[in-house]
Amino acid sequence: MLLGAVLLWALNITVTKYVLEHGWLPLAYGTIRYFAAISIFWIYTWWRERSFRIARADWIYVGIAAAMIFVNQLCFVYSLEFARASTVSLLFGTTPMFVGLISIVFLRQANLDSSFWIGAGLTFAGVALIAASAGGGLVSGWKGDILAIALAVTWAAYTIAIAPLMRRYSPYRISAVVLAIGWLPLALVSIPQISRQDFSFSGTVWLGFAYAVIGPLFLTNILWFTAVDRVGAPRATIFNNMQPFFGVLFALLILSEAIHGLEIAGGVLIFAGIAYERVDRQVPARVPTAE
Repeated sequence: MLLGAVLLWALNITVTKYVLEHGWLPLAYGTIRYFAAISIFWIYTWWRERSFRIARADWIYVGIAAAMIFVNQLCFVYSLEFARASTVSLLFGTTPMFVGLISIVFLRQANLDSSFWIGAGLTFAGVALIAASAGGGLVSGWKGDILAIALAVTWAAYTIAIAPLMRRYSPYRISAVVLAIGWLPLALVSIPQISRQDFSFSGTVWLGFAYAVIGPLFLTNILWFTAVDRVGAPRATIFNNMQPFFGVLFALLILSEAIHGLEIAGGVLIFAGIAYERVDRQVPARVPTAE
């Protein structure tokens, strides 16, 4: 399930870059895509469970997760507006390290030893190399790079926030509720772009849009969070190590993007940092929560 989700997400980065280059406005694309996915989730969840009920005590997690989804989608569409798909894919590979950092700050996780910090140092050195590869150094392309890093941070926070909910509710119910609440502010900020969006797209662009709704939103939410509930967020996010490489591969094959030497070196450092941290320490079965 984790591998399937990673492949679907990796391809989605290239597909989204393609459709944004062929007529979709970023916020219009994000909002309409999410509305379509939410509709599928609500129909499927109601057919399966006949309920969307969430206990009052759990709404704090729902609110945090929904807020992260909102910010995550802003970062997603605009990182691909300003940066190449291969660059976004590589920087998204930092997600596991941000899971650890968020655990330290908000969950007061105290069992991260020197291996984590060595791994984090290698990972962020890789991020610096990728940023420096953008034409004119750290200044050129900084918008896309920063947004891609924020994409990883918000996804890490979303993954942690959703974990305790997945112990009590199905992934269908959680996805239906969280996506719907996160969509509301996204829809509001997207009104100007939706009003001027031209929908005269080619069949290929519409096919990409359909994939972006069903694959990386509907199927991956079920696959990913079912797996997170079984193995825990830290163990699950290790599979994100493979996403940058699949993401770069799809970008090279489909978009004919080129990858520079510094980006390759940065990607290797990101992988090495995460791999070192994972091999050197015993991973807990679940993310500690505030419960």
